[in-house]
Amino acid sequence: MSQLYIWVVLAVMYLPMLVVVAYSFNSSRYSNWEGFSLQWYEELFNNSAIVDTLNNSLMLAFFSCALAILLGTMGAVGMAKSRFRTQGLLENVSLIPMMLPEIILGMAYLALFSLCRVPFSMITLIIAHTTFCIPYVFVSVQSRLVGLDPAYVEAARDLGASQTRAFYDITLPLIAPAVLNGALLAFAMSMDDVVISFFVAGTNSQTLPVQVYSMLKSGVTPEINALCTLMLVAVFLAIGLFGLGRALFKRASRG
Repeated sequence: MSQLYIWVVLAVMYLPMLVVVAYSFNSSRYSNWEGFSLQWYEELFNNSAIVDTLNNSLMLAFFSCALAILLGTMGAVGMAKSRFRTQGLLENVSLIPMMLPEIILGMAYLALFSLCRVPFSMITLIIAHTTFCIPYVFVSVQSRLVGLDPAYVEAARDLGASQTRAFYDITLPLIAPAVLNGALLAFAMSMDDVVISFFVAGTNSQTLPVQVYSMLKSGVTPEINALCTLMLVAVFLAIGLFGLGRALFKRASRG
């Protein structure tokens, strides 16, 4: 019974994806199947608007994720080492960007940048995305630090290591998986965001999700199906490589 339940859940999750993949190879522009074709992939790569917005989204996700890793890790480590009266309140406040509806964050960023007379560009996108990506890294690293035995760092300090050296040699390798988990989640959230990007993007800094949303207003085109298929392949390859790397790391650590 449990296996049947799992198969039903998997079918509900992946059947729509399989339909999208199948129709990306359909020679017809409409839902009726007329034959196998790769013309929509060719048109996709020749569509400069999609290619440009994809480059913008990748660059945006990279920089916002890098800043979120830096700030989120520093914040989590600093909170773990500090003890003050309002620490719990500050930790809860730092999670607000992750819990607020995106429409509220988008309007807030729009009002702030307009008030400060900051022109909407890639810079405003990076600032906004970094803000809501930080909590994902912060929570992941903080959870890892809670279960981290402080004796490791204390032993390194007793052996003459400075606080900075103890962090890079002891703490950072131990929290690296949590940093990676938070970074992957932050990267995915940045690549997926539509609402906030819609409010703070400039005319020359449109992202791929916003571009796809604009294209969907006139109906789903086979180019969108081809784009979704390529993104699915990229995600599955990344997951496969990550699993392979983790397996090789475990094997090397045992050997």
